Amino acid sequence: MNRAHFYAAVRSSLFDGSLSRSQVSGIEAVLDEAEKRSTDTRWLAYMLATAFHETDRTMQPIHERGGPDYFFRMYDPKGKRPKVADDLGNTQTGDGVKFAGRGLVQLTGRRNYTIFGKLVGVDLVANPDAAMQDEIAVRIMFEGMACGLFTGKKLGDYFTATKADWLSARKIINGLDRANDIAGYGKLFLAALKAT
Repeated sequence: MNRAHFYAAVRSSLFDGSLSRSQVSGIEAVLDEAEKRSTDTRWLAYMLATAFHETDRTMQPIHERGGPDYFFRMYDPKGKRPKVADDLGNTQTGDGVKFAGRGLVQLTGRRNYTIFGKLVGVDLVANPDAAMQDEIAVRIMFEGMACGLFTGKKLGDYFTATKADWLSARKIINGLDRANDIAGYGKLFLAALKAT
């Protein structure tokens, strides 16, 4: 891949004409992992689009927006949505705050921190902020999206030899929330990848 051509294309189509060093660094981490894995170009484009959306275009792992009160209400077993807390494996008071979203795809909940910690070989339950490290965040995104570990839906369900369902692929992460936007970003990333 000619990365200079790729960056020229995404700079104008997705990043309003300029990229910061941290944005490039984040994209590089994703591109490097994709090369190691010989990732399908459409999968890569959709993962880049997901990271673009989930990180508010920073392309760096971020902590979910909101404060402790919000995370307690949203994700704690004693908060306003105990069923959601249970679905996330948040069983102890304080889990809602401790296991709020982090990373390129907003890893959330004790259950996910446990699963992905084992997968990447890091104790994310004891150290949830480790999910903010580039290498770990990238591996979480690739494994989760390729294997269907976030919602049970995976990239291979939507991108096959005979189809590319850019809209429904959002179900890999979060239902159809902002699915049209992310599909559009994905197609722009794909065009940039093909231009190289």
